[in-house]
Amino acid sequence: MEERDTAELLKEVDSGCHMAVSSFEQVEKFDLSHDLMNVLQKSEKCHREIEKEAEDMLRELGEDEKNPNPITRAMSWLTTEVKLNVKEDANQVAKLMMDGCNTGIQSISEAISKYPSASDKSVKLARKLIQSEENFMDEMKEYL
Repeated sequence: MEERDTAELLKEVDSGCHMAVSSFEQVEKFDLSHDLMNVLQKSEKCHREIEKEAEDMLRELGEDEKNPNPITRAMSWLTTEVKLNVKEDANQVAKLMMDGCNTGIQSISEAISKYPSASDKSVKLARKLIQSEENFMDEMKEYL
């Protein structure tokens, strides 16, 4: 049971990181301030590192990574495109990013509860992702 819960939790972490990185890549094409771009790129780098760690742990278990739900991904992309094409500014980017963080925090927190037998190492990685999201949200507040 521990191995199954561990794999499922790691897949959720991996999927959450995929979604976050995709969002960062999407908003980086807009005309953003240098400071905001640096905050986004720093958080993207952190998410990529967590994603790699989750994927490495999944490979050790003989498991494949989990891609985000295509419908969820498409809806997120569409929402971002519409909102930023209507109002392309730091405030709008901050709101979108914070909404994504809230969703990610809820999803990973739920997964930690859903897979109680997951290894300590996988739970620690999931909590690292949550902390990263919380830190990023704090940085985004200055752009509201």
